[in-house]
Amino acid sequence: MYNFRKSFIVSLVIVLFTVNAVCQEKTSGVTVSENQKVESKNKKKKKKKYKLPDIDLSHWSVTTPELNKKGSATSVEPPAILNYATDERLLPYMYNDSTSGALVFYAYPSEATTANTKYSRSELREQMISGDNNVNWTFAQGGNMKGKLQMEEVSRGADGKYHKVIIMQIHGRLTDEQRDLIGKKDNNAPPMLKIYWQDGKIRVKTKELKNLNATDEEMLHEDAWGDDKGFTFEQEVGFKKFTLEVKVSDGKMVVILNNYEYAVYENIHIRKWGIFENYFKAGNYFQSRDEGSFAKVKYYELEVKH
Repeated sequence: MYNFRKSFIVSLVIVLFTVNAVCQEKTSGVTVSENQKVESKNKKKKKKKYKLPDIDLSHWSVTTPELNKKGSATSVEPPAILNYATDERLLPYMYNDSTSGALVFYAYPSEATTANTKYSRSELREQMISGDNNVNWTFAQGGNMKGKLQMEEVSRGADGKYHKVIIMQIHGRLTDEQRDLIGKKDNNAPPMLKIYWQDGKIRVKTKELKNLNATDEEMLHEDAWGDDKGFTFEQEVGFKKFTLEVKVSDGKMVVILNNYEYAVYENIHIRKWGIFENYFKAGNYFQSRDEGSFAKVKYYELEVKH
């Protein structure tokens, strides 16, 4: 009797142990499977998408602070500019920030300057026909430029204030006939519009004709035009994203900040400016020669219409 009971108990223990082991295997199998699913989902969540700026560069050239073989500022036109992400000439000055989806323009004071300025730039120049600077537009033809941008970083001067940066422009240009008429060596004309990032605010500067009775020929000379007093928008943009829009029509120019604050120019100076051709500029035209100074401007969107 004792042996029977002992044998029965041993058999029962073996059966229970076996069942428990099988259950553990099944439970363990399900647990691993669920963990794998969770890990897989987490990996998908953590995987970041590579963002690109919403900018068509096929109608822009760019000037950088890099000296070219001729000893002047490097300029890259379409279609070469489309390869900016792999072009060694452009990589330090114009590159993608894949995290934010912005195109970054970096500039600092270098020896690579352009005509009539002591400052360096990493700045786009509009080309209505890709690769051709000779086709431009007048105020009578009109134009619209809109961008979403942000000051990423900028150095301070000895006075503790941030260095100024021109972030958008309307630049004048002489036709070949106008150039020859006044005996000038190049087609450069003054910029009608300069938009600055200055101490966290947006400041607008335009040109005014010094002598309203000047003849058409006299108006073609650069020294016929002077700077106005300037206008600073009330709202502070700081280092946050903001939108800027410039609308041009015959005898009128409007600058719009964040879609609701306007600066409207509709005067004799704008009407007189109609003799010039123009082109848009956007990017980072850095306004300092201080040693060690620099600025980085981000552009998320940039569009031009005519």
